[in-house]
Amino acid sequence: SGCSQPTNCAPARTPPVASPGGCGAGSLGAVTSPPDAGAALGLPASGRGSIAPWGARIGALLIDWAACLTVATGLFGTAVLWGAGWQLWMPLATYFAEKSLLTAVAGGSFGQLLAGVGIMRTDGRRVGLGRSAARAALVCLVIPAVVIGPGRRGLHDVLLETVAVRTR
Repeated sequence: SGCSQPTNCAPARTPPVASPGGCGAGSLGAVTSPPDAGAALGLPASGRGSIAPWGARIGALLIDWAACLTVATGLFGTAVLWGAGWQLWMPLATYFAEKSLLTAVAGGSFGQLLAGVGIMRTDGRRVGLGRSAARAALVCLVIPAVVIGPGRRGLHDVLLETVAVRTR
């Protein structure tokens, strides 16, 4: 071993790729970083068109949910917050409609558009209404959205061949 540079010798999550030479840059202790999450999809490593960061995605979800609660309360009254029966489902129904329609038409939900996140197909085409509705339904089920697959994509994105990208 004998490498005195702990940052270059730290264990990696992926199998290390060593290069010949002494300790330091290009040494056996140096480990190449894993490929970018969007590289397999042909996306850039950073900037516009790269995989959207988690912070922007979570921020977009919070904006969407707050907006949908506000709209549902305006349309159906405060029973959507404290009532029983069908009124309790109206914020989720509003979220489903908003996410489906805006993703199909504008490439992202209200919150995603504000947060600089867009949804596109892995082949680069627009999502379309059918795929957008299926994606929104899977997000409403929660579990597919929190099961993370390859390239920092939720199960809903993997199943529907979509990806969340930066728009700015």
